[in-house]
Amino acid sequence: MTADECMLIAGMTAVTFGIRYFLFALADRIRMAPWIEASLKFIPPAVLTAIILPAVLLPKGDWHLSLSNPYLVAALVTTAAGIRTRNLLATIAVGLCAFFGHRLFL
Repeated sequence: MTADECMLIAGMTAVTFGIRYFLFALADRIRMAPWIEASLKFIPPAVLTAIILPAVLLPKGDWHLSLSNPYLVAALVTTAAGIRTRNLLATIAVGLCAFFGHRLFL
């Protein structure tokens, strides 16, 4: 590794750490409006939906809305298991079994 590469990595580390440290250091001093704080609880489900939905419905770049799509079948089974059990580990296990079972047997 050259000196330039080391300097580049050190610079990126300093910038990344600086931005995150600055936000964490000020986090307890910043007060947001109650409506903003209330709306922040919707961010994780929105982000997960934006990540997962294209992977489930467009597995190869094209719409695939049939029961021959193992991603869709596993997502439906996983959703049902999550609602029924309310147990994260059980939900993940059921989803993986549904996905791999569909891939192996159908």
